[in-house]
Amino acid sequence: ASSSTLVECLYELTKHVHGIIRRSSSFNTGRIEHLYKNPQTHSEGNMKLHYGDLTDSMCLMKIISETRPSEVYNLAAQSHVKVSFDLAEYTANVDGVGTLRLLDAIKTCNMTDSVRFYQASTSELYGKVQEIPQRETTVFYPRSPYGVAKLYAYWIVVNFREAYNMFAVNGILFNHESPRRGENFVTRKISRSVAKIHLGQLECFSLGNLDSKRDWGHARDYVEAMWLIMQQDKPDDFVVATGEVHSVKDFVEEAFKHVGKNIVWEGKDQMEIGRCKETGVVHVRVDPKFFRPTEVEFLQGDNSKAQRVLGWKPKVTFEELVKEMVDMDLELMKKNPNA
Repeated sequence: ASSSTLVECLYELTKHVHGIIRRSSSFNTGRIEHLYKNPQTHSEGNMKLHYGDLTDSMCLMKIISETRPSEVYNLAAQSHVKVSFDLAEYTANVDGVGTLRLLDAIKTCNMTDSVRFYQASTSELYGKVQEIPQRETTVFYPRSPYGVAKLYAYWIVVNFREAYNMFAVNGILFNHESPRRGENFVTRKISRSVAKIHLGQLECFSLGNLDSKRDWGHARDYVEAMWLIMQQDKPDDFVVATGEVHSVKDFVEEAFKHVGKNIVWEGKDQMEIGRCKETGVVHVRVDPKFFRPTEVEFLQGDNSKAQRVLGWKPKVTFEELVKEMVDMDLELMKKNPNA
């Protein structure tokens, strides 16, 4: 979601964007196809895509030396926390060592003095939180292979900044969502399911930990913060968050409220259900297969440094975010019930 929004933002600002895309047997550019010079033929204009992979250092070196970028934004990752437990080594390779490969490519091309480097760090670094709210100085305690891999990436960025005087920064972004969020992430799963239920295409869907609390913001706001971090005179790391906390249950309730349904909760733990107050129909169940071996229960960011130094504040409210996601999925499901 944030990658495509960032491409749009950079496209508006610079009119010249290069992107790295993984080779796939089918087109996987749906979120950015409107930026092609000719979307029908996928003809490139000022946005050029290069085949590459963070597990392949030679291709990264080639792309960096050919494009000679002024700014590099590394948002590439195996970014699904639950999946990272099953693909732990791959996640470490891409999310951790991949960041090193990219930094090394910049260094090998003798561009540490000319390139500004942004690393997409994450609130998952805080994991089992050591203080509330979490700020730039909060001790990290990651709780998944994803969080641990991102911890390596965070520190290798700091190391390159200090060792080579490179403009290399971490944006510690809390959960940022949009209608472009992948279907297997909880927020999009909720908005899609609520849309389907409203249109009579589905009756019930299952979630994991309903009591997980997150600091949810809109990708559009967070991309603005990324760009601002990169425009500063001095490289530094920033927490980007709303400071507001909502549970998965809150997200479910807000999404249903938007289609005129009130959800009441019954039962406990794995037996908990969400029932429509008006009709009595059960719309939400808990499935233990979505639980994680180690859970992150509570994340809340302190964005005061970003407000003070960057002049950044989130504009989109939680309610507006949920409404936008549900509205877009209603449109999508009307066109194609199997989407």
